Amino acid sequence: MENFDVLNEKGEFTGKIESREKCHKNGLWHRAVYGFIFNKNGDVLLQKRSKYKKLYPNLWDATVGGHILAGELSYQALIREIKEEIGINVNEQDIKYLMCTIDSDVTEDIVNNHFNDGYIIIKDIDIEDIKLQEEEVSDIRWFTKQEIYERINNNYNGITPRSGVWKFLKICYEKGGM
Repeated sequence: MENFDVLNEKGEFTGKIESREKCHKNGLWHRAVYGFIFNKNGDVLLQKRSKYKKLYPNLWDATVGGHILAGELSYQALIREIKEEIGINVNEQDIKYLMCTIDSDVTEDIVNNHFNDGYIIIKDIDIEDIKLQEEEVSDIRWFTKQEIYERINNNYNGITPRSGVWKFLKICYEKGGM
């Protein structure tokens, strides 16, 4: 069972810890993390969510992402998620925190109220070295900036409709010179 630190609407810790299920059932604010891996050419590595995922199955998404467990720091969660989802080792020096975004949406019976810490990693990775966590990720590939913008501008064609994630990626490209 996964437990999360419960936050208030301002993103402040309340001192309460609740299960993933209770947070999503009752719309309790909690924390998540996502990251994008870029290569030296500015291409971004995206994962295709598994067909078994309850939310957004078979759609392309951030390189990695997940919830921050109770008591965990966001960079620790990111490092854990990268290892779990794609089998790549990174350390604190490999990652760069950029910003926090806020997502609030309801999909089916899940009320997702997240404060998301967004990170980037600049790293050339050989796709052959990646070991996918099959219940989470079905595929992974490099996308160009143009491919991503076309999908975003075409009503999120083939990618998750999580506007906060893609807004973050656009900021990476526009401000970060990717």
